Amino acid sequence: MLTTTTTKVLEPGELDAALAVLDRDPVANAFVAARVRIAGLDPWRLGGEMWGWYAGGRLESLCYAGANLVPIGAGPEAVRAFADRARRAGRRCSSIVGPAGPTAGLWSLLEPHWGPAREVRACQPLMVARGMPAGIAPDPLVRRVRRDEMDAVMPACVAMFTEEVGVSPLAGDGGLLYQARVAELVGSGRSFARFENGRVVFKAEIGAATPQACQIQGVWVAPEHRGRGLSVTGMAAVLQYALREVAPVVSLYVNDYNTAARAAYRRVGFEEVGAFMSVLF
Repeated sequence: MLTTTTTKVLEPGELDAALAVLDRDPVANAFVAARVRIAGLDPWRLGGEMWGWYAGGRLESLCYAGANLVPIGAGPEAVRAFADRARRAGRRCSSIVGPAGPTAGLWSLLEPHWGPAREVRACQPLMVARGMPAGIAPDPLVRRVRRDEMDAVMPACVAMFTEEVGVSPLAGDGGLLYQARVAELVGSGRSFARFENGRVVFKAEIGAATPQACQIQGVWVAPEHRGRGLSVTGMAAVLQYALREVAPVVSLYVNDYNTAARAAYRRVGFEEVGAFMSVLF
């Protein structure tokens, strides 16, 4: 029995306790919760370790430590404990991402050891929609991407990632992992696009999904088609799919400086309910 505050790597048998922590905020925790529901807590299947912070023998906070370092339900004491563990382990992640408060706390403690970061995005509004907007007709040409359209959608995905993150997803392993992730989303019916003359002019994916909430990601309009309003009607189409077939709450997060995207999402009915933060290495 753990009787004091402590951290350790969760074991597969602690799945229910981990899900209970994740379910306290199903919107903010959708990314990690979706992975845990599919893979459990085995590090090999999960793609990283799940650290737990315990107080009085009770699991109170989590931190996913994989390709991303993600604090979950972490107050100041848990943040200090996770930062200490991360510092001792050394940096293995490509980013720290999560709710702005705990993520800022983690980075302040890790920056002297892991810094400098390539980029810090301190405020990324978290937006939520629970219904379809009035007066916005979903784009009828936005549809699920078929498996045989991977060659058509992949360049759009690479362009979006490079534009958003600042580095190409093809670096390192030649894009094998990224291509596998895109194929997974296409294969599961969670990749959507509008095609014109065989080329993608709008695309988005439903990335993380749980019974409580899902998260739209990878929203992109081809540069030569921007200004046509495709992001508004296209997002309305993806939102309609998400609400009808995936979850009752749909979320996304966006860079605070992307005023055009924030305005488009508000037109589709998304409201800002919090903020994320990302530290990119």
